[in-house]
Amino acid sequence: MNARIASLWKFLSYDIWRVTEDEVTRRTFSVYTIIKTIFLCLNRFTKDRLTEKASALTYSTLLAIVPILAILFAIARGFGFSNLIERIVSDSWGGQNDTWRVISQFADSYLAQAQSGVFIGVGLVLLLWTVINLIINIETTFNSIWQVKKARSIYRMITDYFSMLLLLPILLVVSSGLSIFMTTMLKHIEDFALLAPMVRFLIRLSPFVLAWGMFTGLYMFMPNTNVRLKYALIAGVLAGTAHQTFQFLYISGQIWVSRYNAIYGSFAALPLFLLWLQVSWTICLFGVQLTYAGQNIRNFSFDKDTQNISRRFRDFIAILIMSAIAKRFADNRSPYTAEELSVDHHVPIRLVHQTLEHLETVKLVHEVMTDEKSEDIGYQPSMDIGKLSVGILLDRLDTYGSEDFKMDTAEEFGEQWKVLLEAKEEYYKSAGHVLLKDL
Repeated sequence: MNARIASLWKFLSYDIWRVTEDEVTRRTFSVYTIIKTIFLCLNRFTKDRLTEKASALTYSTLLAIVPILAILFAIARGFGFSNLIERIVSDSWGGQNDTWRVISQFADSYLAQAQSGVFIGVGLVLLLWTVINLIINIETTFNSIWQVKKARSIYRMITDYFSMLLLLPILLVVSSGLSIFMTTMLKHIEDFALLAPMVRFLIRLSPFVLAWGMFTGLYMFMPNTNVRLKYALIAGVLAGTAHQTFQFLYISGQIWVSRYNAIYGSFAALPLFLLWLQVSWTICLFGVQLTYAGQNIRNFSFDKDTQNISRRFRDFIAILIMSAIAKRFADNRSPYTAEELSVDHHVPIRLVHQTLEHLETVKLVHEVMTDEKSEDIGYQPSMDIGKLSVGILLDRLDTYGSEDFKMDTAEEFGEQWKVLLEAKEEYYKSAGHVLLKDL
């Protein structure tokens, strides 16, 4: 049994990641892709400590929940459907329970202070900052899962965030209106044996559809990168279903609040509310991880080999990629993209990205747009390809970085340093006349 478990673990963690598409049938490769996606999602969920990130977002949400509702109610009152919005939000917390009553009172107090003039100025700035800070924290968490290093610009933050705040009450009203319309419609078609069960099913399904749409939109637009609809939708459906199931359990669990009253008193609603926030954010972040894993599963092929690659083979990959880029440039053809380099030269895409990033760091390649109508990024040489030799490439890769350490390389360790320099000089000299474009 132990041998079988060890063999299964080796297959899941190593062997399956080395299987290429041309080695197995299409159906088998699809099954392997699903297995790899689930394994990668669970593995990264643990390594990225997403439960801790969910806790941080729970804290940020707790600070921002009252200002968010205050802004939501203010916008709703401006459009004239405040009662409808309050009822929708109240239903999501299980009706008029202690949690909802406390939070709604805080939100009404916020708005009352703002209208009285005492709250104008610093208070209004703090209100907006709390809400925007929560959204920034969400984006930062999503970007870290997607390994996106660059956040939105200030201009995009302002336009995107305020668009979300304005559209949220409208979407809630539209979804509620559809639900009311279908409920009314059901009363008129009770006599129709076929239509009535179908409409009743659609009414019960509508909260799930709303949750699916909300999570899908969040997964697509919140990370500052291009997320494909296919993967966002799959994760959105799974996360939305899990969230609605937990929501049902949470609302049903409100009857247990009376038991908490004996311990917490009037404070009883807070533990359940914190639990709801924590689990909701955990489900949400798991969906983000699933979207990332589904879209980038190919990047993790030969993952362990890429992590343990020898220095010699890493240099070989650098020479191979740099040579391909130089020859493409010499032929006056469109620049290579990372995807094309991976496919044409059978190099794992993650290793291609790492090599290109290193070559860009040592200023041997730079990014360009491949086409005005396309967002694909290509790579071109950053120096004259008539002078770009293998020796220059190896020298740049070897000497990049700091050598400013307090070690006596002139006398005490002079012999070791001299041996290294002479060996490297001979190494570079032998490859100095070989141009990358001629390989």
